[in-house]
Amino acid sequence: MERLGIRDRVLLATKSPSWLVKETGDWDRFLDTQLQRLRSDHIDFYLIHALNQKRWQTVLDTAGLDAMVKAKADGRIRHIGFSFHDSLESFKTIVDGWDGWEFCQVQYNYLDEEYQAGRSGLEYAADRGIGTVIMEPLRGGALARVPDEVKAIFAGYRTPRMAAEWALRHVLDRQEAVTVLSGMGNTDQVWENAAVASSARPNTITEAERRVIEAARDWFRQRMPVPCTTCGYCKPCPSGVLIPEIFELWNSAVMFDDRERQSAWYRSGMVGHGKDTGQCTECGFCTPKCPQGIDIPARLKEAGTYLS
Repeated sequence: MERLGIRDRVLLATKSPSWLVKETGDWDRFLDTQLQRLRSDHIDFYLIHALNQKRWQTVLDTAGLDAMVKAKADGRIRHIGFSFHDSLESFKTIVDGWDGWEFCQVQYNYLDEEYQAGRSGLEYAADRGIGTVIMEPLRGGALARVPDEVKAIFAGYRTPRMAAEWALRHVLDRQEAVTVLSGMGNTDQVWENAAVASSARPNTITEAERRVIEAARDWFRQRMPVPCTTCGYCKPCPSGVLIPEIFELWNSAVMFDDRERQSAWYRSGMVGHGKDTGQCTECGFCTPKCPQGIDIPARLKEAGTYLS
């Protein structure tokens, strides 16, 4: 941008690392460092990154919102938002916790309509005038590399479409979405995604198209070894086990035949950190809180065996 002199033609977005904030001055320190590295005097869209209930409390305790207001007033930030990874209840708490939010960023795709903030979160934010940026529309690329059985479902529709197009059209159909983030690895993917975004319009998916997407979703869900919706009602575990996160890894590994990668996430993020299935004492504290009636201690044993 600097070399080409096009800063005024580009909308720049970046995120504040909320997990690194320890004291009030950290907000300005991180922002100023980012501006220096980006060689810009302002950021158009600035997100407090990866908020959950714990980090939201950190924002409040360290006057993070005051820092955002100050940065917007002096021109370093143009628009303020947050990205999110937690339960729907936590999402609502954060949305309602400040009237200065202009946008939020949540995970949403045709498999994860009830995951974290989900569809209800999209609607909740929209009702309060907050735009939503959708991340993971292709679920880390998995919905672009679907099994042959799902390809056959898509092939049954009268208009030929790649799996990625079906997934992108599903999220672009949401009128609450102001934009959709899709990771692209080459120029062809950029043009393909741009073509889909140019032709898709909110609220235009037909009933026939919806049935195709639902059939694909049903195929994946039938392969899920545990019917966990990651609602988080089982949390917190007295022993620190990340119950819904472990079930999510297990389900993803089986649905997408992706055991090696999901197991790596399990080992690096949970094993050795006091969050894996080996920490479960079978106290039963979680079981009665599960809306799906899952025998959580028993299924955790299975998940741990599979992911290990």
